[in-house]
Amino acid sequence: MTPAHAPLRAVNDFVVKFANVNGSGSASANELFAKAILRMGVPVSPRNIFPSNIQGLPTWYEVRVCEDGWLGRRGGVDLMVAMNPQTWDADLAEIEPGGYLLYDSSRPLQRSRFRDDVTVIGIPLTRLCNGAWEDPRQRQLFKNIMYVGALGALLGIETEAIEALVGEQYRSKPKLLAPNIRALEIGRDWVREHCADAFGLQVRRADAVGDRIFAEGNAAAALGCVYGGATVCAWYPITPSSSLAEAFEKYCRRFRVDGEGRARHAIIQAEDEIASIGMVVGAGWNGARAFTTTSGPGVSLMNEFIGLAYFAEIPVTIINVQRGGPSTGMPTRTQQSDVLACAHASHGDTKHVLLFPEDPAECFEFSAAAFDLADRLQTPVFVMSDLDIGMNQRLCAPFAWDDARGYDRGKVMTAAQLEAGAEFARYKDVDGDGIPWRTWPGTHPEKGAYFTRGTSRNPQAQYSERGPDYVYNMQRLLQKFDTAKGLVPQPVVAQGAAPARHGVIFYGSTSPAMAEAIGQLRGEGVELDTLRVRAYPFPDGVRDFILGHDSVFVVEQNRDGQLRSLLINEFEVDPARLVAVLHYDGTPVTARFIAGTIAQHVRPGAERPEAERPEGTREVTA
Repeated sequence: MTPAHAPLRAVNDFVVKFANVNGSGSASANELFAKAILRMGVPVSPRNIFPSNIQGLPTWYEVRVCEDGWLGRRGGVDLMVAMNPQTWDADLAEIEPGGYLLYDSSRPLQRSRFRDDVTVIGIPLTRLCNGAWEDPRQRQLFKNIMYVGALGALLGIETEAIEALVGEQYRSKPKLLAPNIRALEIGRDWVREHCADAFGLQVRRADAVGDRIFAEGNAAAALGCVYGGATVCAWYPITPSSSLAEAFEKYCRRFRVDGEGRARHAIIQAEDEIASIGMVVGAGWNGARAFTTTSGPGVSLMNEFIGLAYFAEIPVTIINVQRGGPSTGMPTRTQQSDVLACAHASHGDTKHVLLFPEDPAECFEFSAAAFDLADRLQTPVFVMSDLDIGMNQRLCAPFAWDDARGYDRGKVMTAAQLEAGAEFARYKDVDGDGIPWRTWPGTHPEKGAYFTRGTSRNPQAQYSERGPDYVYNMQRLLQKFDTAKGLVPQPVVAQGAAPARHGVIFYGSTSPAMAEAIGQLRGEGVELDTLRVRAYPFPDGVRDFILGHDSVFVVEQNRDGQLRSLLINEFEVDPARLVAVLHYDGTPVTARFIAGTIAQHVRPGAERPEAERPEGTREVTA
């Protein structure tokens, strides 16, 4: 079909989206497509968008191909591979003018079902599969591989790259190798025979990947837990964090087994989230490096034990892979909506350390660092990942692994110190940093024991409801939190190319879209200074950044501007200085949305297409 709009033309810079049905076996084929382009030295950024049921509902897989290296969602689709009749109209509407539609043309469709400004490629995939295989399940599975072969021919993906990946995938199942290669060839040959014109989107070999690795955030965090010395994990399955515990188990079978094959780790799937955090608190009290992994609903259930760990000062690491809330919310969509819930988890006055990784490399680094921080500060530490990072593969820096790395266990009094007469007062601040000394159970037969309680006590851990004792303890906990400012990962600040009146604060998975948005705004003559927050408590430099600008945009993926609220509360700055840029429809924020929103504020007359303002977004100035 000849389009009424000039077809898009691009080399190594476009977005492909696959529309499939959950449970159809398409996921591995779509991943194969993305990795084949990566093997050609061209950066890709895939995102799996799937429903929260087991089978039958729509699922999508979006691949951004970008030699310039932008890894955030761009917005819009240049090539839609439409394999799901249920979502046809919505999928068609996403295609950019001049874009392309590839569909299964085994059943003819009326012309009215198409758009005049889109180039249509109809391939009779079902008919081709029915002619090659008799088994219904094989027909479905190989249809997915067949469209990968067709796309390879259309886009110029090297045959060797695709077939090498298929060979690796079926190395342990050699009987499946030949039929998968055959399916690739059928799709490839059909395109070569029937599509004589050059396709407008092309992949060409490049050298833009460098030494970066392709990793999933949950797997990276799990490996970081091993590197950080974790030996205990107690968890309860919940989307999107379950694969983290499963990956930790896999890594422990390799790294936490002694020479005689005995496990040197404990991984427990508890009956619920309450039990899992209780086990982790008990293990931390005993001196083990222990963690749980969960998502927002799990954190809600864990609150009482989190409060106990905070008040009794027990090291605990909690990895929160955030999803859409509240309640069940959107289990398979991403948000940054647990910031306030985790910063003040439990009743009463609490303040918890939060770490905000931006990609799998920092998931690895921060998960390992969390155990040092928890031990050093004797407190719960949260690693605030999210679904976009945790369940998607992302190009990132290689993980830094040092076999000689030591662990910071903090102020743990030894038997020798106790024997030598050192004063032991479990909840006394002796160094001015708010952190007391502790002992592990069984350290000494007579000295160093104390009663661990969730009730108020004096510095010697003796029960006390005296006001001065309670105030002393609560102020000491504040001092400890202030000490944490110098221990947590520090913010990353970047100055604009010219002096800037405005700044931007962002964090976590917003990072790749933010980097691209800054470049877009610079091209429009808008200069901004940026600060990426990597932890809470905020170092004082964050306050200096805010006060150094007329206004600061705070970009985050939740409805209520939760990081903005923390900034206002911590620094008591004028709320009018902080302009909230909020995106919370469950999809990762795009550079187009960020740049368009900020441009409207700094240049009120700036136009922005309506398509760049999806539902679930809002801007707040005060």
